[in-house]
Amino acid sequence: MNGSTATPRSGTPAQPVASEPGRSGHILLVEDDQALRTLLRTTLQHAGHTITEAANRRDALAQVQNHPDISVAIVDLGLPPMEHSTLEGLALVKTIAQQADQVKTIVLTGQDEDQSALEAIREGAFDFLSKPASAQVILNAVKRALLFHRKEKDLQDSGVARLQFNARYADGLKTVREEAEEKLIRQVLRETGFNVYQSAGKLGVKRESIYYFMKKFGITRDDH
Repeated sequence: MNGSTATPRSGTPAQPVASEPGRSGHILLVEDDQALRTLLRTTLQHAGHTITEAANRRDALAQVQNHPDISVAIVDLGLPPMEHSTLEGLALVKTIAQQADQVKTIVLTGQDEDQSALEAIREGAFDFLSKPASAQVILNAVKRALLFHRKEKDLQDSGVARLQFNARYADGLKTVREEAEEKLIRQVLRETGFNVYQSAGKLGVKRESIYYFMKKFGITRDDH
């Protein structure tokens, strides 16, 4: 684990949430901190989800292969044997995107990991959550990822031609990742008081890139 804990903010499991028929999913939870993993598992199970757990990249990839029905992976970027680095987590995100692109990955990032969040999105992550994240924020992110997963599966099941499906899927995924990218840029700008130089440093990009993002997403000082 790298950084602070993820959920819930109060340090206790979320109150049971009635699951919606057809809205639950099989979630892979990748977190090396046993206590935090238990807390996350309890929160997700209360919402009706089936949980499979892993504590490192190797075990996580094995679980993906053994459970083809996994829809969403929640990945803490600080995994052993390099818990104080995000390299293992990023490698896992990339491999899942390459080998099991039906799995939508949500990464958990600690403080001062904005650069890693941006890299994770570019490597194929569906979304990112900054720690500490409330139980409801995590549940909402999972719900959104499952919705996208099901829409993708419905397209395949409806007999859409493979080429047409790929085009629709690529367009949809691009939009989702741009939304995650925009969320990250806005968050960093807000945290730095709209200081472009500091924002560029936190994200590990040039100042010109920040101006590009601002123009791309229509971000102005009035938004903050």
